Amino acid sequence: MQNQAASAQMKQTPAESGSAIRCYSCKDYTGSCTKQRDCTYDDACLTLVERGGMTYRKCLKYTECERGRLGQMFPQVSSFTFRCCNSDLCNSAPSSAAGSVIGLLASVLVMWWCVH
Repeated sequence: MQNQAASAQMKQTPAESGSAIRCYSCKDYTGSCTKQRDCTYDDACLTLVERGGMTYRKCLKYTECERGRLGQMFPQVSSFTFRCCNSDLCNSAPSSAAGSVIGLLASVLVMWWCVH
């Protein structure tokens, strides 16, 4: 009987164990959010991207992470995509593809210059 209780404790979710996560928290057009916030134990990190517009990042109760509920919470946003995640700072902006391409081109140019 004790083994069952011990294994049940090991399978607790973050909400059950009382641990909390950190999320980025901002509203902007650039995607370069640096402001961080400590969330409550039952929160997830939300990234909501308005089609052709603003990106919202914040803590959000994990149970509210559904399209219908988000539509009610963000009535000013008519069309959006969203993602909820539950690890520290998981709602960061993706790395810039343009920056990666520029870095690659610069490396190739330097190699070419050194060879010639």
